[in-house]
Amino acid sequence: MGRLFGTDGVRGLANSDLTADLALRLAVAAASVLTADTSDARPTAVIGRDPRASGEMLQAAVTAGLSSAGVDVLDVGILPTPAVAYLTAKLDASLGVMISASHNPMPDNGIKIFAAGGHKLDDSVEVAIEDALDGTAPPVLPTGAGIGRVRTVDDAAQLYLAHLATAASEPLAGLTVVVDCANGAASALAPVAYAAAGARVIAISADPDGLNINDGCGSTHLENLQKAVVDHGADLGLAHDGDADRCLAVDETGAVVDGDAIMAVLAIAMNEAGELVENTLVATVMSNLGLHIAMREAGINIVTAAVGDRYVLEELRAGGYSLGGEQSGHVVLPAFGTTGDGILTGLRLLGRMARTRKSASALAATMTTLPQVLINVKVGDKATVAASPSVLAAVADAESVLGDGGRVLLRPSGTEQLVRVMVEATELPLAQKLADELAEIVGSV
Repeated sequence: MGRLFGTDGVRGLANSDLTADLALRLAVAAASVLTADTSDARPTAVIGRDPRASGEMLQAAVTAGLSSAGVDVLDVGILPTPAVAYLTAKLDASLGVMISASHNPMPDNGIKIFAAGGHKLDDSVEVAIEDALDGTAPPVLPTGAGIGRVRTVDDAAQLYLAHLATAASEPLAGLTVVVDCANGAASALAPVAYAAAGARVIAISADPDGLNINDGCGSTHLENLQKAVVDHGADLGLAHDGDADRCLAVDETGAVVDGDAIMAVLAIAMNEAGELVENTLVATVMSNLGLHIAMREAGINIVTAAVGDRYVLEELRAGGYSLGGEQSGHVVLPAFGTTGDGILTGLRLLGRMARTRKSASALAATMTTLPQVLINVKVGDKATVAASPSVLAAVADAESVLGDGGRVLLRPSGTEQLVRVMVEATELPLAQKLADELAEIVGSV
Protein backbone atom coordinates (compact mmCIF):
# COMPACT_ATOMS: atom_id res chain seq x y z
CA MET A 1 0.00 0.00 0.00
CA GLY A 2 1.23 3.51 -0.80
CA ARG A 3 1.13 6.25 1.77
CA LEU A 4 -2.44 6.46 3.01
CA PHE A 5 -2.37 9.69 4.99
CA GLY A 6 -2.30 12.98 3.10
CA THR A 7 -1.74 16.47 4.48
CA ASP A 8 -5.01 16.28 6.44
CA GLY A 9 -5.92 12.70 7.26
CA VAL A 10 -7.14 10.00 4.89
CA ARG A 11 -9.34 11.27 2.10
CA GLY A 12 -10.92 9.97 -1.10
CA LEU A 13 -14.08 9.11 -2.98
CA ALA A 14 -16.42 7.56 -0.43
CA ASN A 15 -17.23 3.89 -1.01
CA SER A 16 -14.59 3.71 -3.74
CA ASP A 17 -11.21 4.94 -2.48
CA LEU A 18 -12.45 5.25 1.08
CA THR A 19 -14.56 2.19 1.84
CA ALA A 20 -16.28 1.02 5.01
CA ASP A 21 -13.82 -1.88 5.16
CA LEU A 22 -10.82 0.46 5.02
CA ALA A 23 -12.39 2.74 7.64
CA LEU A 24 -12.92 -0.20 10.00
CA ARG A 25 -9.39 -1.53 9.57
CA LEU A 26 -7.93 1.98 9.90
CA ALA A 27 -9.80 2.43 13.18
CA VAL A 28 -8.42 -0.85 14.55
CA ALA A 29 -4.90 0.14 13.51
CA ALA A 30 -5.24 3.63 15.02
CA ALA A 31 -6.52 2.15 18.27
CA SER A 32 -3.58 -0.25 18.46
CA VAL A 33 -1.07 2.60 18.06
CA LEU A 34 -2.74 5.39 20.00
CA THR A 35 -3.84 3.35 23.01
CA ALA A 36 -0.73 1.16 23.28
CA ASP A 37 0.78 3.23 26.09
CA THR A 38 -2.42 4.18 27.89
CA SER A 39 -2.68 3.28 31.54
CA ASP A 40 -6.46 3.23 31.29
CA ALA A 41 -8.06 -0.18 31.46
CA ARG A 42 -10.66 1.17 29.06
CA PRO A 43 -9.44 3.73 26.49
CA THR A 44 -11.98 6.11 24.94
CA ALA A 45 -12.38 7.80 21.57
CA VAL A 46 -14.45 10.82 20.57
CA ILE A 47 -16.04 10.55 17.12
CA GLY A 48 -17.92 13.18 15.12
CA ARG A 49 -18.72 13.94 11.51
CA ASP A 50 -19.92 16.55 9.07
CA PRO A 51 -23.40 16.06 7.54
CA ARG A 52 -22.44 14.49 4.21
CA ALA A 53 -24.40 11.31 3.53
CA SER A 54 -21.46 8.91 3.40
CA GLY A 55 -20.47 10.00 6.89
CA GLU A 56 -23.20 7.82 8.33
CA MET A 57 -21.66 4.72 6.78
CA LEU A 58 -18.07 5.65 7.61
CA GLN A 59 -18.85 6.63 11.18
CA ALA A 60 -20.55 3.29 11.71
CA ALA A 61 -17.47 1.51 10.33
CA VAL A 62 -15.01 3.51 12.44
CA THR A 63 -17.16 3.00 15.52
CA ALA A 64 -17.22 -0.73 14.87
CA GLY A 65 -13.45 -0.81 14.44
CA LEU A 66 -12.75 1.13 17.60
CA SER A 67 -15.16 -0.81 19.77
CA SER A 68 -13.89 -4.13 18.39
CA ALA A 69 -10.43 -3.04 19.52
CA GLY A 70 -11.69 -2.49 23.07
CA VAL A 71 -12.15 1.29 22.86
CA ASP A 72 -15.25 2.95 24.29
CA VAL A 73 -16.68 5.35 21.71
CA LEU A 74 -18.16 8.75 22.59
CA ASP A 75 -20.43 9.84 19.73
CA VAL A 76 -20.65 13.65 19.60
CA GLY A 77 -22.75 13.76 16.41
CA ILE A 78 -22.47 16.37 13.66
CA LEU A 79 -19.92 18.94 14.81
CA PRO A 80 -17.06 20.97 13.32
CA THR A 81 -13.59 19.44 13.24
CA PRO A 82 -12.27 21.88 15.90
CA ALA A 83 -15.13 20.83 18.18
CA VAL A 84 -14.06 17.19 17.93
CA ALA A 85 -10.45 18.18 18.66
CA TYR A 86 -11.60 20.29 21.65
CA LEU A 87 -13.82 17.52 23.02
CA THR A 88 -11.05 14.94 22.65
CA ALA A 89 -9.11 17.00 25.16
CA LYS A 90 -12.09 18.10 27.25
CA LEU A 91 -13.36 14.55 27.73
CA ASP A 92 -9.84 13.21 28.31
CA ALA A 93 -10.15 10.73 25.44
CA SER A 94 -7.29 8.62 24.15
CA LEU A 95 -7.98 9.71 20.59
CA GLY A 96 -10.51 11.53 18.43
CA VAL A 97 -11.87 10.87 14.95
CA MET A 98 -13.56 13.32 12.60
CA ILE A 99 -15.34 12.00 9.51
CA SER A 100 -15.09 14.79 6.95
CA ALA A 101 -13.54 15.77 3.65
CA SER A 102 -13.47 19.43 4.68
CA HIS A 103 -13.98 21.66 1.61
CA ASN A 104 -14.11 18.76 -0.88
CA PRO A 105 -17.34 18.09 -2.79
CA MET A 106 -19.97 15.73 -1.37
CA PRO A 107 -18.91 12.47 -3.07
CA ASP A 108 -15.58 12.63 -1.19
CA ASN A 109 -15.10 11.94 2.47
CA GLY A 110 -12.22 11.60 4.88
CA ILE A 111 -11.03 10.42 8.26
CA LYS A 112 -9.07 12.79 10.47
CA ILE A 113 -7.50 11.31 13.58
CA PHE A 114 -6.43 13.21 16.69
CA ALA A 115 -4.12 12.01 19.42
CA ALA A 116 -4.86 12.55 23.11
CA GLY A 117 -5.25 16.23 23.86
CA GLY A 118 -6.83 16.86 20.45
CA HIS A 119 -3.51 17.16 18.62
CA LYS A 120 -3.01 16.23 14.98
CA LEU A 121 -0.77 13.24 14.41
CA ASP A 122 2.96 13.48 13.78
CA ASP A 123 4.28 11.89 10.60
CA SER A 124 5.88 9.09 12.64
CA VAL A 125 2.53 8.19 14.23
CA GLU A 126 0.82 8.11 10.86
CA VAL A 127 3.53 5.78 9.56
CA ALA A 128 3.03 3.54 12.61
CA ILE A 129 -0.72 3.37 11.92
CA GLU A 130 -0.10 2.54 8.27
CA ASP A 131 2.37 -0.17 9.31
CA ALA A 132 -0.22 -1.63 11.69
CA LEU A 133 -2.79 -1.55 8.90
CA ASP A 134 -0.42 -3.39 6.55
CA GLY A 135 0.64 -5.98 9.12
CA THR A 136 0.33 -9.60 8.05
CA ALA A 137 -0.67 -10.88 11.49
CA PRO A 138 -4.33 -10.21 12.32
CA PRO A 139 -4.85 -8.07 15.41
CA VAL A 140 -5.77 -9.79 18.66
CA LEU A 141 -9.20 -8.44 19.55
CA PRO A 142 -11.00 -8.61 22.90
CA THR A 143 -14.17 -10.58 23.52
CA GLY A 144 -16.94 -10.44 26.06
CA ALA A 145 -16.73 -7.50 28.43
CA GLY A 146 -13.52 -6.34 26.73
CA ILE A 147 -15.40 -5.09 23.67
CA GLY A 148 -15.81 -1.31 23.67
CA ARG A 149 -19.16 0.31 24.36
CA VAL A 150 -20.77 3.19 22.45
CA ARG A 151 -22.62 6.11 23.97
CA THR A 152 -23.90 9.46 22.80
CA VAL A 153 -22.58 12.67 24.36
CA ASP A 154 -25.84 14.64 24.50
CA ASP A 155 -24.29 17.94 25.58
CA ALA A 156 -21.38 17.93 23.11
CA ALA A 157 -22.62 20.96 21.15
CA GLN A 158 -23.26 22.91 24.35
CA LEU A 159 -19.77 22.17 25.64
CA TYR A 160 -18.24 23.48 22.42
CA LEU A 161 -20.44 26.60 22.35
CA ALA A 162 -19.43 27.35 25.94
CA HIS A 163 -15.79 27.05 24.91
CA LEU A 164 -16.34 29.49 22.02
CA ALA A 165 -17.99 31.94 24.41
CA THR A 166 -14.84 32.06 26.54
CA ALA A 167 -12.77 32.83 23.43
CA ALA A 168 -14.96 35.70 22.18
CA SER A 169 -12.89 38.83 22.76
CA GLU A 170 -15.57 41.55 22.66
CA PRO A 171 -19.37 41.93 22.78
CA LEU A 172 -20.60 42.23 19.20
CA ALA A 173 -23.73 44.33 19.76
CA GLY A 174 -24.41 46.62 16.80
CA LEU A 175 -22.67 44.42 14.22
CA THR A 176 -24.52 42.54 11.50
CA VAL A 177 -22.85 39.46 10.06
CA VAL A 178 -23.85 37.16 7.22
CA VAL A 179 -22.52 33.64 7.77
CA ASP A 180 -22.27 31.06 4.99
CA CYS A 181 -22.27 27.67 6.68
CA ALA A 182 -21.50 25.67 3.49
CA ASN A 183 -24.46 23.40 4.34
CA GLY A 184 -21.92 21.73 6.57
CA ALA A 185 -20.99 21.12 10.18
CA ALA A 186 -21.24 24.81 11.10
CA SER A 187 -24.91 25.07 10.13
CA ALA A 188 -26.41 24.47 13.57
CA LEU A 189 -23.66 26.14 15.59
CA ALA A 190 -22.07 29.13 13.83
CA PRO A 191 -25.23 31.31 13.79
CA VAL A 192 -25.81 30.49 17.46
CA ALA A 193 -22.23 31.33 18.44
CA TYR A 194 -22.23 34.71 16.68
CA ALA A 195 -25.66 35.62 18.04
CA ALA A 196 -24.64 34.61 21.56
CA ALA A 197 -21.74 37.08 21.31
CA GLY A 198 -24.24 39.85 20.48
CA ALA A 199 -24.20 40.09 16.68
CA ARG A 200 -27.24 40.23 14.43
CA VAL A 201 -26.86 37.10 12.31
CA ILE A 202 -28.10 36.29 8.82
CA ALA A 203 -27.37 32.65 7.98
CA ILE A 204 -27.15 31.31 4.43
CA SER A 205 -26.40 27.79 3.16
CA ALA A 206 -27.32 26.49 6.60
CA ASP A 207 -29.74 23.73 5.60
CA PRO A 208 -27.71 20.53 5.11
CA ASP A 209 -29.41 17.52 3.56
CA GLY A 210 -26.37 15.24 3.32
CA LEU A 211 -25.88 15.98 -0.37
CA ASN A 212 -25.48 19.76 -0.64
CA ILE A 213 -22.37 20.31 1.48
CA ASN A 214 -19.95 22.77 -0.21
CA ASP A 215 -22.24 22.79 -3.26
CA GLY A 216 -21.75 26.28 -4.69
CA CYS A 217 -21.35 27.73 -1.21
CA GLY A 218 -18.93 28.10 1.67
CA SER A 219 -15.31 29.19 1.66
CA THR A 220 -14.63 27.87 -1.85
CA HIS A 221 -17.60 29.71 -3.43
CA LEU A 222 -17.89 33.23 -2.05
CA GLU A 223 -20.21 34.75 -4.66
CA ASN A 224 -23.46 34.22 -2.74
CA LEU A 225 -21.93 35.60 0.44
CA GLN A 226 -20.62 38.69 -1.34
CA LYS A 227 -24.08 39.42 -2.73
CA ALA A 228 -25.81 38.78 0.59
CA VAL A 229 -23.48 41.12 2.50
CA VAL A 230 -24.16 43.97 0.09
CA ASP A 231 -27.91 43.26 -0.17
CA HIS A 232 -28.35 43.21 3.61
CA GLY A 233 -25.99 46.11 4.29
CA ALA A 234 -24.07 43.86 6.67
CA ASP A 235 -20.82 44.81 8.38
CA LEU A 236 -19.12 41.53 7.54
CA GLY A 237 -19.59 38.19 5.83
CA LEU A 238 -17.99 34.99 7.10
CA ALA A 239 -17.63 31.80 5.06
CA HIS A 240 -16.87 28.40 6.54
CA ASP A 241 -16.05 25.16 4.79
CA GLY A 242 -17.75 21.80 5.27
CA ASP A 243 -16.14 21.00 8.62
CA ALA A 244 -15.78 24.63 9.75
CA ASP A 245 -12.06 24.62 10.39
CA ARG A 246 -11.69 27.46 7.88
CA CYS A 247 -12.93 31.02 7.79
CA LEU A 248 -12.75 33.52 4.96
CA ALA A 249 -14.41 36.91 5.11
CA VAL A 250 -16.13 39.50 2.94
CA ASP A 251 -16.02 43.16 3.92
CA GLU A 252 -18.97 45.56 3.83
CA THR A 253 -18.31 46.43 0.18
CA GLY A 254 -18.37 42.77 -0.90
CA ALA A 255 -14.58 42.49 -1.28
CA VAL A 256 -12.91 39.24 -0.20
CA VAL A 257 -10.75 39.25 2.94
CA ASP A 258 -8.61 36.11 2.70
CA GLY A 259 -6.72 34.20 5.35
CA ASP A 260 -3.60 36.32 4.97
CA ALA A 261 -5.54 39.54 5.62
CA ILE A 262 -7.38 37.97 8.56
CA MET A 263 -4.04 36.90 10.07
CA ALA A 264 -2.67 40.41 9.59
CA VAL A 265 -5.64 41.93 11.45
CA LEU A 266 -5.44 39.41 14.29
CA ALA A 267 -1.65 39.60 14.59
CA ILE A 268 -1.72 43.37 14.99
CA ALA A 269 -4.55 43.13 17.52
CA MET A 270 -2.73 40.50 19.56
CA ASN A 271 0.54 42.41 19.36
CA GLU A 272 -1.14 45.52 20.73
CA ALA A 273 -2.64 43.46 23.56
CA GLY A 274 0.68 41.82 24.41
CA GLU A 275 -0.70 38.40 23.38
CA LEU A 276 1.51 37.74 20.34
CA VAL A 277 4.32 35.56 21.68
CA GLU A 278 7.76 36.72 20.50
CA ASN A 279 5.95 39.21 18.22
CA THR A 280 5.72 36.31 15.79
CA LEU A 281 3.14 35.03 13.31
CA VAL A 282 3.44 31.58 11.70
CA ALA A 283 2.39 31.45 8.03
CA THR A 284 3.05 29.09 5.12
CA VAL A 285 5.17 29.52 2.03
CA MET A 286 1.96 30.25 0.08
CA SER A 287 1.13 33.38 2.06
CA ASN A 288 1.27 36.50 -0.04
CA LEU A 289 4.38 38.70 0.04
CA GLY A 290 2.05 41.52 1.01
CA LEU A 291 1.54 39.82 4.38
CA HIS A 292 5.30 39.78 4.97
CA ILE A 293 5.54 43.48 4.07
CA ALA A 294 2.61 44.42 6.34
CA MET A 295 4.00 42.47 9.27
CA ARG A 296 7.47 43.94 8.82
CA GLU A 297 5.98 47.44 8.91
CA ALA A 298 4.07 46.51 12.08
CA GLY A 299 7.22 45.17 13.76
CA ILE A 300 5.97 41.57 13.64
CA ASN A 301 8.14 38.60 12.65
CA ILE A 302 6.98 35.77 10.40
CA VAL A 303 8.06 32.15 10.74
CA THR A 304 7.37 30.24 7.53
CA ALA A 305 6.03 26.68 7.51
CA ALA A 306 5.33 24.17 4.75
CA VAL A 307 1.86 24.11 3.20
CA GLY A 308 -0.74 22.45 5.43
CA ASP A 309 -2.17 23.49 8.78
CA ARG A 310 -0.45 20.49 10.42
CA TYR A 311 2.93 22.09 9.61
CA VAL A 312 1.72 25.43 10.93
CA LEU A 313 0.77 23.59 14.12
CA GLU A 314 4.21 22.00 14.34
CA GLU A 315 5.89 25.43 14.15
CA LEU A 316 3.46 26.87 16.69
CA ARG A 317 4.18 24.10 19.15
CA ALA A 318 7.94 24.14 18.56
CA GLY A 319 8.24 27.88 19.14
CA GLY A 320 5.45 28.31 21.66
CA TYR A 321 3.87 30.91 19.37
CA SER A 322 0.30 32.16 19.73
CA LEU A 323 -0.99 32.71 16.17
CA GLY A 324 -0.58 30.98 12.83
CA GLY A 325 -2.48 30.04 9.73
CA GLU A 326 -2.89 29.77 6.00
CA GLN A 327 -4.10 31.93 3.14
CA SER A 328 -6.96 29.43 2.72
CA GLY A 329 -8.48 30.47 6.03
CA HIS A 330 -7.10 27.93 8.51
CA VAL A 331 -6.21 30.12 11.49
CA VAL A 332 -4.89 28.58 14.70
CA LEU A 333 -4.93 30.25 18.13
CA PRO A 334 -3.19 27.74 20.43
CA ALA A 335 -4.54 29.43 23.56
CA PHE A 336 -8.02 28.28 22.51
CA GLY A 337 -7.55 25.18 20.38
CA THR A 338 -5.24 22.63 18.83
CA THR A 339 -6.41 23.07 15.25
CA GLY A 340 -7.86 25.67 12.92
CA ASP A 341 -11.27 26.88 14.09
CA GLY A 342 -13.35 28.88 11.63
CA ILE A 343 -16.02 30.01 14.09
CA LEU A 344 -13.42 31.13 16.63
CA THR A 345 -11.61 33.03 13.87
CA GLY A 346 -14.85 34.77 12.92
CA LEU A 347 -15.50 35.74 16.54
CA ARG A 348 -12.03 37.22 16.91
CA LEU A 349 -12.30 39.19 13.68
CA LEU A 350 -15.68 40.58 14.69
CA GLY A 351 -14.25 41.35 18.11
CA ARG A 352 -11.50 43.44 16.55
CA MET A 353 -14.12 45.37 14.60
CA ALA A 354 -16.12 45.97 17.78
CA ARG A 355 -13.09 47.09 19.79
CA THR A 356 -11.68 49.48 17.18
CA ARG A 357 -15.04 50.54 15.73
CA LYS A 358 -13.44 50.23 12.32
CA SER A 359 -15.00 48.69 9.25
CA ALA A 360 -13.78 45.39 7.90
CA SER A 361 -12.39 47.13 4.82
CA ALA A 362 -10.42 49.59 6.96
CA LEU A 363 -8.92 46.79 9.04
CA ALA A 364 -8.07 44.68 5.99
CA ALA A 365 -6.33 47.67 4.39
CA THR A 366 -3.46 46.98 6.78
CA MET A 367 -2.25 44.56 4.11
CA THR A 368 -1.92 45.15 0.37
CA THR A 369 -2.09 41.90 -1.56
CA LEU A 370 0.53 41.69 -4.29
CA PRO A 371 -0.52 40.15 -7.62
CA GLN A 372 0.04 36.41 -7.51
CA VAL A 373 0.00 33.99 -10.44
CA LEU A 374 -0.20 30.24 -9.83
CA ILE A 375 0.19 27.70 -12.66
CA ASN A 376 -0.09 23.94 -12.15
CA VAL A 377 2.16 22.10 -14.61
CA LYS A 378 1.66 18.37 -15.27
CA VAL A 379 4.98 16.52 -15.30
CA GLY A 380 6.27 12.95 -15.49
CA ASP A 381 8.33 13.03 -12.29
CA LYS A 382 7.74 16.05 -10.05
CA ALA A 383 10.85 15.49 -7.89
CA THR A 384 13.17 15.25 -10.90
CA VAL A 385 11.66 18.33 -12.52
CA ALA A 386 11.86 20.43 -9.37
CA ALA A 387 15.58 19.60 -9.03
CA SER A 388 16.44 20.07 -12.72
CA PRO A 389 19.40 22.44 -13.33
CA SER A 390 17.51 24.21 -16.13
CA VAL A 391 14.53 24.80 -13.85
CA LEU A 392 16.70 26.03 -10.98
CA ALA A 393 18.53 28.38 -13.35
CA ALA A 394 15.21 29.76 -14.64
CA VAL A 395 14.03 30.36 -11.08
CA ALA A 396 17.24 32.23 -10.29
CA ASP A 397 16.81 34.39 -13.38
CA ALA A 398 13.23 35.25 -12.44
CA GLU A 399 14.25 36.08 -8.89
CA SER A 400 16.94 38.39 -10.25
CA VAL A 401 14.34 40.25 -12.31
CA LEU A 402 12.00 40.62 -9.31
CA GLY A 403 14.60 41.67 -6.74
CA ASP A 404 12.90 42.69 -3.48
CA GLY A 405 9.65 43.41 -5.30
CA GLY A 406 8.45 39.83 -5.63
CA ARG A 407 9.22 36.17 -5.22
CA VAL A 408 9.14 32.81 -6.97
CA LEU A 409 7.98 29.53 -5.48
CA LEU A 410 8.15 26.12 -7.16
CA ARG A 411 6.40 23.40 -5.17
CA PRO A 412 5.80 19.78 -6.16
CA SER A 413 2.23 18.73 -5.40
CA GLY A 414 1.77 16.49 -2.40
CA THR A 415 -0.78 14.26 -4.14
CA GLU A 416 -0.32 14.54 -7.94
CA GLN A 417 2.41 14.60 -10.58
CA LEU A 418 2.26 18.38 -10.71
CA VAL A 419 4.71 21.18 -10.09
CA ARG A 420 3.07 24.37 -8.88
CA VAL A 421 4.69 27.52 -10.24
CA MET A 422 3.89 30.66 -8.24
CA VAL A 423 5.16 34.16 -8.97
CA GLU A 424 4.37 37.35 -7.07
CA ALA A 425 5.29 40.81 -8.28
CA THR A 426 4.25 44.39 -7.76
CA GLU A 427 2.57 44.35 -11.19
CA LEU A 428 0.34 41.57 -12.52
CA PRO A 429 1.72 41.62 -16.12
CA LEU A 430 5.24 40.96 -14.84
CA ALA A 431 4.05 38.15 -12.55
CA GLN A 432 2.12 36.57 -15.42
CA LYS A 433 5.04 36.86 -17.84
CA LEU A 434 7.55 35.26 -15.49
CA ALA A 435 5.11 32.53 -14.42
CA ASP A 436 4.34 31.64 -18.03
CA GLU A 437 8.04 31.45 -18.88
CA LEU A 438 8.82 29.27 -15.87
CA ALA A 439 5.84 26.99 -16.53
CA GLU A 440 7.04 26.44 -20.09
CA ILE A 441 10.50 25.44 -18.90
CA VAL A 442 9.07 23.17 -16.16
CA GLY A 443 6.81 21.48 -18.70
CA SER A 444 9.66 20.85 -21.13
CA VAL A 445 11.90 18.95 -18.69
